[in-house]
Amino acid sequence: MRVDKWLWAVRVFKTRTQAGDACKGGKVKIDGTNVKASREIKEGDEIEVQQQTIKKRIKVLKLVKNRVGAKFVADLMQDLTPPEEYERLEMLRLLNHEKRNRGEGRPTKKDRREINRLKESL
Repeated sequence: MRVDKWLWAVRVFKTRTQAGDACKGGKVKIDGTNVKASREIKEGDEIEVQQQTIKKRIKVLKLVKNRVGAKFVADLMQDLTPPEEYERLEMLRLLNHEKRNRGEGRPTKKDRREINRLKESL
C-alpha cells in the first residue's frame, strides 16, 4: 500500500493531497530517509511525520484500502510519539494565546511591546 494513501486512511492527514504534499516536502520519513508518496509500506514499518511543530512516530499495525472511522484508527497504528512532544505542543499553544477581557479593545502599541517582550523571555 502507498504511504500517502495509508496516512490519509488512518487520519494522520485530512486529505490525500495533504499526505502527498507532505511526502514531496520531505516531512515523511521511513528509517530516517525521505520517502515519495508512492513508496510501498508494510506492517511493522515505523513512519516519522513532521506536522507543524510536532514530530510524530507511527508504527503500522495493519494495512487498509479505504479511509476508516476514528474509532478504528487505534487498531491500525500505534503512536510511538514521546509524550514530551505533546507537552511541547501544548506549551506552544498556551504561549501564543493572550487573554484579553471583553471590552478592552485592541492592545495599544505599548501593550503589544510588553506582550512581545514577555514571549521572548520565555
